[in-house]
Amino acid sequence: MSTFAFFRFVKPVALALAALALAACARSPVNHIGTPGDNDPHLGVRQAWGLPIQGLDVARYQGNVNFNAARGAGMHFVFVKATEGKDYIDPNFYDNWRKARASGMAHGAYHFMTWCSLASEQAEWFTRMVPNDEDALPPVLDLEWNNHSSCVNRHDRTEILDKVNVMLAAMERHTGKVPIIYTDLNFYNDILRGERWDSPFWLRSTAAPPEAKFGRQPWLFWQWTQTGTMSGVPTEVDRNAFYGSEGDWVNFLLTGCDPRTSYELGPQGRCQSLK
Repeated sequence: MSTFAFFRFVKPVALALAALALAACARSPVNHIGTPGDNDPHLGVRQAWGLPIQGLDVARYQGNVNFNAARGAGMHFVFVKATEGKDYIDPNFYDNWRKARASGMAHGAYHFMTWCSLASEQAEWFTRMVPNDEDALPPVLDLEWNNHSSCVNRHDRTEILDKVNVMLAAMERHTGKVPIIYTDLNFYNDILRGERWDSPFWLRSTAAPPEAKFGRQPWLFWQWTQTGTMSGVPTEVDRNAFYGSEGDWVNFLLTGCDPRTSYELGPQGRCQSLK
């Protein structure tokens, strides 16, 4: 049976049309003077410039973002920093969330994990502060070493993995969507490599394609620069790309699951179109 035959909460035709509109309204990541939209473009990530589905991630450091302008300039999606640790919320989160949603851009929230507080405390904080919007992208768990904090980085690997799994489970319960893992190469090699994850990956690789750094690890999103430029964003901004085609993007918007794993997670009731 077709995936779309399982929709429970929305009319499939209307949702499909909305998803197609999101994909169609954005243009190329290349700006009006033919550059890749990066103040410090690295030839090692040139292939990212040609990927059809482009987006941003923003936090308070980007100031007052005009999401309508960013969408009009080619951005399909944005991930917005929401929470960090057990008691911090980005001061621009609610404003960014409201404006991104109003612009029609696909949008999701991310939580920055810290290692000196309980995962249960961080899960409760995220659940309390981040809206459970049915139309939002899956939430993101940002996993990095806390290099600029007083928290000692080198915790027991088993302890770290336990915290990660507690947080992922809580985020999925809260949103009804399988969370995405964002990570860099150091944390991936130290903790995540070799483990089995239902969550898709969003990988940071700003000097080479992810395959050159992370090997055979599949990725859903690729953060390809931290010195990007974009209409509507007054500062440098992280630029990102989705792995696949416009058809893959529509599939992702409809299901909330990586199209390459929805066949496995869908029968478990973890993809929106199969619930």
